[in-house]
Amino acid sequence: MFEVTDESFERDVLQSDVPVVVDFWAPWCGPCRAVAPILEELERDAAGRVAFGKLDIDEHQTWASRYGVLSIPTVILFDGGEVKETVIGARRRPEYEAAWAHWLDREPAGS
Repeated sequence: MFEVTDESFERDVLQSDVPVVVDFWAPWCGPCRAVAPILEELERDAAGRVAFGKLDIDEHQTWASRYGVLSIPTVILFDGGEVKETVIGARRRPEYEAAWAHWLDREPAGS
């Protein structure tokens, strides 16, 4: 998962050629740490179809505020620069897969 910052958000997320899942998290957040391995597994399984990034809301508050992130973990899937799906709170893998099935099941970019 790549690191997203306030400075890189527009380029890395909103202007991306592929959908991007952004994990809004903080190092002190236990549920965030619990979700991280699930998102890393999904990233491996979705290689070429969906990119995965993490935005530390303690260090980079601009975009979290802009998207109304009030609770963490909040994970938002962006496609074409727009919010498509938001999952709030720690969830099990099947719940993320169900929310993002439309994007996870696509052919990899360039196929």
